[in-house]
Amino acid sequence: MTFPAVTAFHAGLLALIYLGLSGWVVAGRLSMGVLHGDGGREALEKRIRSQANFGEYVPFALLLIAFVEAGGGSLTLVRSLLIVLLIARLLHPIGMFAPPNSPRQFACRGGGVIATFSVIAVAAVTLLVR
Repeated sequence: MTFPAVTAFHAGLLALIYLGLSGWVVAGRLSMGVLHGDGGREALEKRIRSQANFGEYVPFALLLIAFVEAGGGSLTLVRSLLIVLLIARLLHPIGMFAPPNSPRQFACRGGGVIATFSVIAVAAVTLLVR
């Protein structure tokens, strides 16, 4: 098994995005005067859920992709999964703030969710068939 260098690089990029989302939540808390929870503020709730959703899915997806890479999987597949994951996780928060039932909400939030699930599914199936 080799060190998953391509996944590690993208994990660093995704970590910076997570820090950006975390800073966005902190800034929202400070500007809205909310120390705990969302204070009943819908905009803050959306920020919190965007950050939390990222934290719920990205580590697992990265772990699966790292296993694919470390196990000798195709670097083209690994890079493709990582790029799709990166784009998906950038789109999701944009969609969270789109008007309800708007094309932007479906494209960004829905597209981000479907792309993230697809990355996890493809990585999982790849590991199972190896």
